[in-house]
Amino acid sequence: MKRLGNPIAFGVLVLAVIAAPFIFSNYRTYQLAFVGLYLVALLGLDILTGFTGQISLGHGAFMGIGAYTTTILVVDHGVRDIWTIPLGGVVAGIIGLAFGIPATRFAGPYLALATFAIPLAFIGILKRYPDFTGGNVGKNLPQLHSQLGWHTNPSIWFYVVCWVVALVMLPLAFVIVRGRFGRAMRSVRDSEIAAAANGVSTAGVKTLAFGISAFFCGVAGSLYAIGITYVNPDTFPIDLSILLLVGIVLGGAGSLYGMLFGALFVEFIRISWGPALLNLFSRVHHIDTHAPGSGLVVYGVVLLLVLYAAPAGAAGLARGLAGRPAFLRRKEDPSLSDPGLV
Repeated sequence: MKRLGNPIAFGVLVLAVIAAPFIFSNYRTYQLAFVGLYLVALLGLDILTGFTGQISLGHGAFMGIGAYTTTILVVDHGVRDIWTIPLGGVVAGIIGLAFGIPATRFAGPYLALATFAIPLAFIGILKRYPDFTGGNVGKNLPQLHSQLGWHTNPSIWFYVVCWVVALVMLPLAFVIVRGRFGRAMRSVRDSEIAAAANGVSTAGVKTLAFGISAFFCGVAGSLYAIGITYVNPDTFPIDLSILLLVGIVLGGAGSLYGMLFGALFVEFIRISWGPALLNLFSRVHHIDTHAPGSGLVVYGVVLLLVLYAAPAGAAGLARGLAGRPAFLRRKEDPSLSDPGLV
């Protein structure tokens, strides 16, 4: 029965994805499309952070790389937007591999600081080469309705594209973390010394994990550019990388299905929950909601509240609720299963 858990959960997710457009409005369907692309990005970051133990504050830049790859190919070279999605992932993945080589020298907070330089450098490069990237103005992609014709609902089309990609990338992530390489990643996360003693190339595992995670984020960035139909340096701010990491923590680092909750958080905290909470804070505590950084206050408060209620994130809470009462539990061998895969 344990083996059927993940396929059953995947089947339920597929049914929910199919039913959602028939239940929600076009605007809400459009928002749920972004949940799908954020799920792809969080899966990639979870492979690096949750399964390999490498903290990154720069994966918003890898989304930007994928987005700019799609935009440049569509606008300047006339490539069909859908075909640029894997290319955005490949370009971001190659850059992630290149960064992962020197990043193996760092660990913990030093690695976090090193990766924080990625979005800073990315924004500088975008502004430095305006003929290629559009500079501060950026570039505009064709609007969704002009690409599809008036007889096609652009929100539904974008939703289908995002979730088809997400439902392909989710099993791919399971294949990665369940195989031999997945076991190597978890060994590096748990103890690099023990992993090296057992013949695991820790530097190689961490470098490849960077490349894979960047590939996932590049794919998500390509979808993002297609959905918003423009990109500029402000589209991928530094706090996007922080928000992705918050989504990992809230979903449950090391849990792939938990990233679905993280994706819901990332999308709706910015659009719906964030402004509502800010208005609530302003009424109760007279906080200036227009002050710089006020949105980060919301992220911090929500993060503290959720972690107080569920220290292991949404996935840990779900496992606790689904578990048996304490007096009925028997001590289990932890080597038999990895709950982080659920």
